[in-house]
Amino acid sequence: MTGSGRSPGSTAPRRRNWAGNLEYRSATLAHPRDVAELAELVRRNRRVKALGSRHSFSDVADTDGVQVSLDRLPAHVVVDRSGAAPAVACAAGMTYDQLSDALRGQGLALPNLASLPHISVGGAIQTGTHGSGAGNPALSGTVSAVELVDATGRSVLVRDDSPDFGAVVVGLGAFGIVHRVTQRCVPAFEVAQRVWEDLPWDALLADLRAVTDSAYSVSLFTRFDSETVDQVWVKRRMADPPAPDLTEWGARAATSVRHMLPGTPPDNVTEQLDRPGPSSERLPHFRPEFRPGRGDELQSEYLVDVEHGVHAIAELRALGDEIAPLLHTAEIRRVAPDTAWLSPSGARDSLALHFTWQSRSREVAALLPRLEARLIALEARPHWGKIFTMGAADLGRAYPRLGDFAAAVERWDPERRFANPFLDRVLGAAG
Repeated sequence: MTGSGRSPGSTAPRRRNWAGNLEYRSATLAHPRDVAELAELVRRNRRVKALGSRHSFSDVADTDGVQVSLDRLPAHVVVDRSGAAPAVACAAGMTYDQLSDALRGQGLALPNLASLPHISVGGAIQTGTHGSGAGNPALSGTVSAVELVDATGRSVLVRDDSPDFGAVVVGLGAFGIVHRVTQRCVPAFEVAQRVWEDLPWDALLADLRAVTDSAYSVSLFTRFDSETVDQVWVKRRMADPPAPDLTEWGARAATSVRHMLPGTPPDNVTEQLDRPGPSSERLPHFRPEFRPGRGDELQSEYLVDVEHGVHAIAELRALGDEIAPLLHTAEIRRVAPDTAWLSPSGARDSLALHFTWQSRSREVAALLPRLEARLIALEARPHWGKIFTMGAADLGRAYPRLGDFAAAVERWDPERRFANPFLDRVLGAAG
């Protein structure tokens, strides 16, 4: 390491991501204890990259330089009630379950959460991670400011009225090490979750918007190889009118707690059977106390305009016999528009098509180009933290502001201190 010596780091055997499909190239992981140490690390190293909770399946956080974990920075949570709506500033290295616990003690909550509560706040936002709900944007959609250490080693506050905020908020780590995030929050609310089974595809596709907009959060689990959707997880906010009875569309209510993987014990999933509880204990699919050391899986995800949703599903069902043998399960969700330039749901009401694959890297890699070929014509956008094979031309068409993003990166980091092969591939699409 060519750092200052002040910041503890490790040069143990190379690290892997959570799924184990990726070995990071960096031999050094630094753990700065405050922003001053973080700034010095950035100034003294040619290449630096933040490493969050390691839940990305892509090489977005990889580097041949120094990786930086923010897990030893003070976990400050500061609530500001002075504006029109309350806001919370927190350390970017915190996980969403930690932040949710702190907010609950103040009678507040985040409007939405991802399916897994163990992911880091900064990493999730930087990669465009989202939850579910036709009225809920990606996690970046509630962010009002980010604070990062830029390429000069300065800590810079970027507010949502800054010209470059749309680039920086889902920034893929290209603009610096994000160490603090401010998000809008809401009064604490309760949610009840109910699972429905065997929703006929014909009924869903005839009324896709209505089904996916039938509650605060709706997730459909499928393998694309049968005549029905396996499960529909409906999460209703208790203050809202009752969610529709999905028997209207031909589904039946589950009578016991279900895991989205048939035959899997449901011990780690959040409470179901319409039992109300805090939103932070219902909106994620998994309980915060369940902390797997490694996921025996791979993940891909593509977002299309909901206008193309029926067409996209038809294309995937046509590949069902090839997809299903490699799947654990697939999930379909709605995501509301946001304003981040490289958000997969940026500026359009989106349908997210998520694949949780078995750990069969070679077979999945062979299938993805055929799968993507069916979605590219629909301007599908990949989730940056998942595995995909889309090339530069396709990314350039899918993300209209990719050129603006590349220009902003050049202004912020002309010496490419935060560059890596992942960014090179993405920015190459702007050329």
